[in-house]
Amino acid sequence: MKRIAVVTTTRADWGLLKHLARGLSNSADFELFLIASGTHLSPAHGETIQEIYDDNIPLTRTIDIGLIDDSCVGICKSLSLAIEGFSQCFSNVSPDLVLVLGDRYEILGVCSAALLCGVPIAHIHGGEITEGAIDESIRHAITKMSSLHFAAAEPYAKRILQMGEDPAYVYNVGGLGIDGLKFITLIHKNELEREINLKFMSKNAIITFHPETNPIHDSRDQLSALLLALDCFPDICQIFTMPNADEGNLLLREMVIAYCAERPNCFCFESLGQLRFYSCLSLVDVVIGNSSSGILEAPSFRKPTINIGDRQKGRLHASSVINCDPIKEDIVSAILKSYSSSFKAVCERAVNPYGTGGASESIISILKNTDFSRLMRKKFFDYPL
Repeated sequence: MKRIAVVTTTRADWGLLKHLARGLSNSADFELFLIASGTHLSPAHGETIQEIYDDNIPLTRTIDIGLIDDSCVGICKSLSLAIEGFSQCFSNVSPDLVLVLGDRYEILGVCSAALLCGVPIAHIHGGEITEGAIDESIRHAITKMSSLHFAAAEPYAKRILQMGEDPAYVYNVGGLGIDGLKFITLIHKNELEREINLKFMSKNAIITFHPETNPIHDSRDQLSALLLALDCFPDICQIFTMPNADEGNLLLREMVIAYCAERPNCFCFESLGQLRFYSCLSLVDVVIGNSSSGILEAPSFRKPTINIGDRQKGRLHASSVINCDPIKEDIVSAILKSYSSSFKAVCERAVNPYGTGGASESIISILKNTDFSRLMRKKFFDYPL
């Protein structure tokens, strides 16, 4: 039986990982060690560990990395706590493989600990580009620490190969976000309104704006432009989900809370959870902001996405995505375009570049048939110049 440690640190990655984690837990071929950290344990970010408990997947351990200070110094301290906590965990648990997703700084700490503890790493969603975030550099660093790679699209798999990874261990499995849509039954509108205590209007939007951690423009200025644009649409029910724990998130959170407090058509939520989020997504007209959900999942709902700024710049995106600068007038124009009948027709024909589902099953199958003992001795795979 193979011992797999799966690490989740945010509401976002848990929404992607939970179906894979459940599949590993239910398989006789694996022993799952599910480890929660990051914002899951932070009251300031909704303490979303409850979502893991609600999903009834056994949680092995929690590791608190002290997400209190959102300055660069505070984040570096959290990173050091991640290395310390996960090195102790891996020493005690002795997994055969650590499975991680994405590009967040705390995952860099997880992988640093695994690498130094001699535990091979499997990485999901490598090879992607996000020019507006330091996640870009972190993601590629994690790729070089990892020995087994599960890319979400063929261009991403090719980019992993370009970085010198062995083709025998690079797989294009598609996006995990699509899997989430296959396994859930969406909440009916009336029930959802009761659960989240709001009434949908004739027009509705979901808004999520994270800090740009490698910005050309200050994230506060960008969010100010977004809020000024949204204020031009009092006829739209505006449903905000809070930014993640990147540097500078606390001021953005304050801005969103203050904006919503003064407007009866605006609501903010720390975390809706995957089921409620997808249910809202099925009911709203448009997704607005700079969250990866607008790129990875919204196209499968045939919903337009207004992608603001550079945070997601470089990612593959469907024809349903409208890219715009963080300028009030551009955002207003993008919102008007998203409601036009011609663009709605574009969204109906949109094809999600991250596939149609099945990534979890593919990953589990590959893990079953991979000899983990061969993963630690990595060689740089050179291509002829």
